[in-house]
Amino acid sequence: MNTHQIVNEEQILQLINKGKTTTKEEIIEIIEKAKDCHGLTLEEAASLLTIKDDETMGILLDTAKFVKDVIYGKRVVIFTPLYTSNECTNNCLYCGFRVANKHLHRKTLNKEEIVNEAKAIEKQGHKRLLLVCGEDTKKTHIKHITDALEAIYQETGIRRINVNAAPMEVEDFKKLKAVGIGTYQIFQETYHRETYKKMHPSGSKSDYDYRLTAIERALEAGVDDFGIGALLGLYDYQFDVLATLMHSQYMDNKYGVGPHTISVPRLRPALDSALEEVPHQVSDQDFKKIVAVYRLTLPYTGIILSTRESEALRDELLSLGVSQMSAGSKTNPGGYEKDDREATQFETSDERSLGEVLQVICQQGYLPSFCTACYRANRTGEAFMNLAKEAEIHEFCQSNAILTFKEHLLDYGSEETIEKGNVLIEKALKEIDNERVYQMTLNKLKEIEKGKRDLFF
Repeated sequence: MNTHQIVNEEQILQLINKGKTTTKEEIIEIIEKAKDCHGLTLEEAASLLTIKDDETMGILLDTAKFVKDVIYGKRVVIFTPLYTSNECTNNCLYCGFRVANKHLHRKTLNKEEIVNEAKAIEKQGHKRLLLVCGEDTKKTHIKHITDALEAIYQETGIRRINVNAAPMEVEDFKKLKAVGIGTYQIFQETYHRETYKKMHPSGSKSDYDYRLTAIERALEAGVDDFGIGALLGLYDYQFDVLATLMHSQYMDNKYGVGPHTISVPRLRPALDSALEEVPHQVSDQDFKKIVAVYRLTLPYTGIILSTRESEALRDELLSLGVSQMSAGSKTNPGGYEKDDREATQFETSDERSLGEVLQVICQQGYLPSFCTACYRANRTGEAFMNLAKEAEIHEFCQSNAILTFKEHLLDYGSEETIEKGNVLIEKALKEIDNERVYQMTLNKLKEIEKGKRDLFF
């Protein structure tokens, strides 16, 4: 396969140069067009990435909020990562897990320890988690991952496990599919080949093309939900954002399935990193712009925000297009039971508990969702994309968010969270337009209050 067809660097540079010539009037027209919620072209996205003045930025951010509300409503999906290992054979210069780091406390959790971590996560009130594994095939081989998924599903109340793991062959992806993986998540880190080579000098991850084509092998194996992203700060953000969009467009055109999610991690300090400073600093203002451009260009795709970012910025980004957010996160193996800061992958900025994050979400009028229904109702891949692109996914998601949040409040909520949450649920119920769905939601809520659990549409 000619991977230059997936990410064409020359074309991206042309888009960036052409974008610089866009007038303010043309940019306003592009933003206005985005309100139809059918997405934008790469050329239009490139133009929006050039915005610098406050007035146009304000219009962009307001429109991102509008589009997010049309497609996803007020819902914010909540999850947390579970790191099973920090042992790695790669030497990524920016990562605390890199093999050259001799100060990191190395650890790979066994099956019992993984289950204990999942139970600790469940006690917070989470129902969905992201399994993250270091890239050492002797330690975090496919059996390590599948055994972890099977054990967590069997021994805890966790309902959906997404996986962030090294690229693998089709046969291994089939094994992931067989044990009930949710979304397969893999980041290219940077799509700029020269920078990628510099940042990944050794280890299996140094193979740019093998990593880039991992999603296609996953699709061949039947894993049809995937998440992508670039590590912002490694290279010029305009290039990596356009490359991410180009990758998304390629997958959608070829397979009819775009990314279920795009993550927006910004480079953070890490223990014994080989980088003394961020190569290409991304300001908070540019970061907001990036989130907004993703939302307008790919309105149907979830945007994931991690605890890398500060409390204030995370709170602000709730209204600018983010639809999934981690909370109460630990980035070290065993961190939920015993927090070893010298085993972490990178520093987090938002240290708030899940309950504290939920209260802020409620205060802003957003509805926390612990929903995992789409995976179990076979609304994945192309089926999910078709619903999302026509803004019909909202009909299922609003009710499922209400049901799962009510369940969370009853089982885990503090007095303050319960009070705020119930007010929000009453408001969210009134937003259900379909009378039949409304009545069914009320009936399911009554069942949940009587003790039934895991009810969904």
